[in-house]
Amino acid sequence: MDKHTALHTCFGLSSFRSGQEALIDAVLQGRDVLGIMPTGGGKSLCYQVPAVMLDGVALIISPLISLMKDQVMALKNIGVSAAFINSSLSPEQLRMAYGHMRAGQYKIVYIAPERLAGDGFVSLAQSLNISLVAVDEAHCISQWGQDFRPSYLKIVDFLEKLPRRPALAAFTATATQQVRDDIARILKLREPLRLITGFDRPNLNFEVHRPKRKINALHALTDQRRDKSGIVYCATRKLVESVCDELSAAGLSATRYHAGLPDEERRQNQEDFLYDRRPVMVATNAFGMGIDKSNVSYVIHYNMPKSLEAYYQEAGRAGRDGERADCILLYSSGDIAAAKFLIQHSSDNDELSGEERRIVTEQDYLRLDSMVGYCKTASCLRGYILDYFGQAHGERCGNCSHCCGEYAERDITSEAQMILSCVKRAKDRLGYPVGATLIVRVLCGGKDKRVLELGLDQLTTYGLMSTVPRPQIRDYIEHLESAGYLRTDPVHGGVELTPMSGEVLFRGGQVLMSVKQSPVAEKAHTAKTEAPVGDGDPGLFTALKALRFKLAQEEGVPAYIVFSNANLADMARKEPKTMAEFKTVSGVGEIKAARYGEAFLQAIAAFERDGARG
Repeated sequence: MDKHTALHTCFGLSSFRSGQEALIDAVLQGRDVLGIMPTGGGKSLCYQVPAVMLDGVALIISPLISLMKDQVMALKNIGVSAAFINSSLSPEQLRMAYGHMRAGQYKIVYIAPERLAGDGFVSLAQSLNISLVAVDEAHCISQWGQDFRPSYLKIVDFLEKLPRRPALAAFTATATQQVRDDIARILKLREPLRLITGFDRPNLNFEVHRPKRKINALHALTDQRRDKSGIVYCATRKLVESVCDELSAAGLSATRYHAGLPDEERRQNQEDFLYDRRPVMVATNAFGMGIDKSNVSYVIHYNMPKSLEAYYQEAGRAGRDGERADCILLYSSGDIAAAKFLIQHSSDNDELSGEERRIVTEQDYLRLDSMVGYCKTASCLRGYILDYFGQAHGERCGNCSHCCGEYAERDITSEAQMILSCVKRAKDRLGYPVGATLIVRVLCGGKDKRVLELGLDQLTTYGLMSTVPRPQIRDYIEHLESAGYLRTDPVHGGVELTPMSGEVLFRGGQVLMSVKQSPVAEKAHTAKTEAPVGDGDPGLFTALKALRFKLAQEEGVPAYIVFSNANLADMARKEPKTMAEFKTVSGVGEIKAARYGEAFLQAIAAFERDGARG
């Protein structure tokens, strides 16, 4: 079986995506690889295709229990023998899995990195023909990454204990140059093929909103998307509870997920979301790592995440089927303090030593600074993300709230001079910089206790902008920061002048600010039939979705395991009449054709026979 046959027969695909074929060829030749591909970019296929073709068993190292279960379910559905080994297995289940591995019954085994160190597994692995080892979420091995896990360091020890080291393939979706170099060095990759397919997801629309009341904005956004499946991320468990209650009270079928819920409730709520019984999930970032639900049409962040890596990974859970999807962040200045609190009280990595924790915390603050910059920038949002990951791009993407809005340049030099002067005079008086909130209060002439205690009402800039609304002054400050005239200390939050500020204060420099003339038009999210991009009949698409739901219920699997929305869209577009035509549909391999072909062909024929077109 060659790679193209494996691709079509097992996975029902007619062609490889960008970068996949080169990575697969390298693995098949026994070469190490480092693949940087965006969420939804097809990383799993880069090790699944070689695993199917090579003799022996492929080990896929992943920290994500939910991903393991999801991938194994999907592989079994297309006829590939697979299993997972992690803490969710009972001792008896573990013994059974080991026995099946010894008997050569699996082509692919997913395993948690913690399990690699056990004597029982090492002994078993030494007796197996391991075709390749793939490391998913490889950024977890780097202290410079946003999700460092010391357990990943055990991978190298495990490989050194094998009688023959197989090809090693490392994959991640979010890694800066420093993290990429770390992955290759720590894993001891041997002259690897390094391939970056790009970080861009063109089907994702990015938006940053700054509503006066977040809950009102959330109601409006979810109400426009009642026929869609989506995720709403909140920073705390308490917010998850209150937001979920709010959405449920508004008639939305929502469920919740956070670490404080009983295990059984978390499992049930996750299944309700995956199986489309509850199309909206309200969750902390504890939810979603490895969730492969393909029909998520939107991800809304109720609070700003701690890093761009985390944001892009979480937002990237939308639109995995390639259809258009929205990634919306509801930002307020209070999110910064909340994020700092989470960094200071993080307990995600109890394994870390004191020095490791110090390094991680330091990096967390730097990443937070970049995340805040994303929320405040007036330039292209997609461009800001791609800049962060080092990818070239055009000036405007045409698919974010900044590029699609109407802006006009406004001269704010006078306002900038007042603000910069106030920042300077406050620091001169106190000997240390104060936060933006205090600067706003001074400029407004506020009688706040803190202003009076510090004597900031004695500054010559006190009350200079008393006629300007406080939110507007805050916008000016954030623009000055994003333009490089001010900087905010990421740890203490004090606002300071940069060398650039001298151009405005002393040398007649002009400051321009892009001001939105009219709000970005809301996309047309109505209650009409959900018809993906393409020229397929929307009525047929709806009929195919109904059949998919029925088959998924009968088999006890999520609907997207049967076929994704993109697969159904292609089916509605091609309207196959025969089994041969059905096999040309994207996502239809031999196993799925045999399992589902007749049912879908009958549904298409019935739709046409009943004259449903008009």
